[in-house]
Amino acid sequence: MSDFPDDLKYAKSHEWVKIEEDGTALVGITDHAQAQMGDLVFVELPEIGQELSIGDECAVVESVKAASDVYSPLTGEVEDVNDTLDKTPGFVNNDPYGSGWLFRVRIDDESQLDDLLDAEAYAEVVEQEG
Repeated sequence: MSDFPDDLKYAKSHEWVKIEEDGTALVGITDHAQAQMGDLVFVELPEIGQELSIGDECAVVESVKAASDVYSPLTGEVEDVNDTLDKTPGFVNNDPYGSGWLFRVRIDDESQLDDLLDAEAYAEVVEQEG
């Protein structure tokens, strides 16, 4: 089973969230999600300034075997995107919780973090998917 960092929050749709010191949230896909996809060959990111709502399709990750939508785990405005993924989408495979982050959001309401899963609860979701 994959290891899920305890300092992150998780969505059932396999995105992770890390709250930064400035109050913004980094968003990426989990190690489990990238492993299911295989080697990524393309990543389409949201636009800076785009307003997202929880559950919005906001990005696409594509491997040689499939394309998958990425859903926003938070409501807020996209402040930054990981432009390095244009040239090196493999960062998502090699370092999904670090250099493979997808985008940064200024969240509208921090209470929405309460609806996300901790590492233990997310591990149970992955285990149930079998």
